[in-house]
Amino acid sequence: MSKEELKQMWARKSLREMLSAVEERVGKLEESMEDAKEDSVQELLDSQRKKLMKRTDAFETMMMALKEETMATMKALSARIEELGGELALCRATVGKGVPSAVLSNKDVLKKDVPKPKEFVGTRSAYDVDNFLWRMETTSAGPQIKGNMRLGRGKSSNAS
Repeated sequence: MSKEELKQMWARKSLREMLSAVEERVGKLEESMEDAKEDSVQELLDSQRKKLMKRTDAFETMMMALKEETMATMKALSARIEELGGELALCRATVGKGVPSAVLSNKDVLKKDVPKPKEFVGTRSAYDVDNFLWRMETTSAGPQIKGNMRLGRGKSSNAS
């Protein structure tokens, strides 16, 4: 073996050693990259889990507030229904028995809307006059009630 052959052998040996060292480093880098990927994926999952937990807590808080508001509304409505039920029973009793002492004042008569005839523009038919008189009777009959008797209409059921 010559000197040059020996140098080439040492060069090949050192190249082989360098290649194996490089391969070893690449292997370590690949392992560390996989670890880093696993760590970053785990961190991402943990971050998303925390965000979801915060949203879930906020949603639960909102639902509890809505439930309390709904319950308060239900209580208020139940109370109002009971109140209206009492008023309805009172109205039914009043209508069923009648109110013999009901006398309307002049103020009620003045507040009532009385139909007014249309402006005269020539001739009127008896039909229009009859309709007007009928509307006058029906709208003004209410204030004329005194007890169980209509004034000016038939016989009274009350013996006064």
